[in-house]
Amino acid sequence: MPKKKIIIIGAGASGLTAAGTAAVSGAEVILVEKMNIPGKKLRITGKGRCNITNIAGIRDFIEHFGKNGKFLRQAFSFFFNTELVQFLNTLGVNTVTERGGRVFPGSNDANEVTDALVQWNKKEGVKIRTNTKADKLLTDSNRITGVEIVTVTTAETDKQNKEIIKADAVILASGGASYPGTGSTGDGYSLAKSAGHSVIPVRPALIPLDTEGDTASHLEGLSLKNINVSLWINDKKNSEEFGEMVFTSRGVSGPVILTLSKTCVDSIYNKDKVFISIDLKPALDHKALDSRLIRDISSSPTKTAKNLLKGLLPERLIAVCLDQIKLNPDKTANQITAEERKKLRLWLKDFRLKVTGHRPLKEAIITAGGVDVREINPRTMESKIINGLYFAGEIIDIDADTGGYNLQAAFSTGRLAGISAASDDSITEKENDESA
Repeated sequence: MPKKKIIIIGAGASGLTAAGTAAVSGAEVILVEKMNIPGKKLRITGKGRCNITNIAGIRDFIEHFGKNGKFLRQAFSFFFNTELVQFLNTLGVNTVTERGGRVFPGSNDANEVTDALVQWNKKEGVKIRTNTKADKLLTDSNRITGVEIVTVTTAETDKQNKEIIKADAVILASGGASYPGTGSTGDGYSLAKSAGHSVIPVRPALIPLDTEGDTASHLEGLSLKNINVSLWINDKKNSEEFGEMVFTSRGVSGPVILTLSKTCVDSIYNKDKVFISIDLKPALDHKALDSRLIRDISSSPTKTAKNLLKGLLPERLIAVCLDQIKLNPDKTANQITAEERKKLRLWLKDFRLKVTGHRPLKEAIITAGGVDVREINPRTMESKIINGLYFAGEIIDIDADTGGYNLQAAFSTGRLAGISAASDDSITEKENDESA
């Protein structure tokens, strides 16, 4: 029997996984990538270290993906963190687990992971075509029949050749719309729409935030660790995160900010009032912190307020604190009034910054929105609208916070899509799945 012919669009984490899996399953596979090399975005993930996955259980993983997390249950059950680590080990990539259960390659080099996946694809016979863009999905009688591609043949003349490649199945793994310089420009959304799919509006997720005034710019580069950040929307506390953040020239970033950012973005679009509250001393409640301040004042009565705070705050934050609570930096500790001590305590537990916006979509680590999960069979990743069309990775309306969750979803959906597309008996049922 002739081999099933499959085209994968996009050579990122999900595309490389889908392509290699389909080839191992006996299919003839062509992987098209519009950039000059495969895996450009994967090579810069985790600040170049590649946070591959997390050792958390499936239930925890699903919770990190919010309301659409249940859609991933089948993919995670099919191929999850343990299987991923073992698979990478067979490719020569050793891994280490760090705080928060985050898994990285032992080399701390995302290129090692990417190159290993590329070599695996080549070994399994996948034809990787770079500088090649999928221009159009071809269908007939509600079934995928191929892809029209455009290939740039010479960089000097930018000459383009159009070509039609027939296929029994197509896997759309073209990523989201963040980091366009890596090829993740949202092209896949247009292709999905052309096939009749609904696309949930795309917006930034895991994105640095802009804040009001010049406080952040004065503190640019300052990192705060072991702090608690609360998100307030229309004067109501929405959520909170404990960990690390950093000030930027325009606002704030870092793990806790990125985790809270998706909700912030949606609230900003709704024109809600948004601010963050930073608890700089989360280990101390108000009573314990007040006792600490009284003790410090009593033990060093002649210290200036500025010097007194050196035991409580990073030096660059002291001036901001004193300015915002209107406390003279040269005032001695024994002259600080009970009311001034109260203002200091409240500020240490509630340092507020108004959120005015977010960085551009192109700077987002990952995008929210994408192809509606209700139109994809979670057991196979196949379209419920067009037979033979599959989806994998960030193009789907799934996104989580930082910690390795998003890459695991890319690997898991890629694996499931690859083996499903290569199956001799393609599953094309369109019934709704209870786990969707």
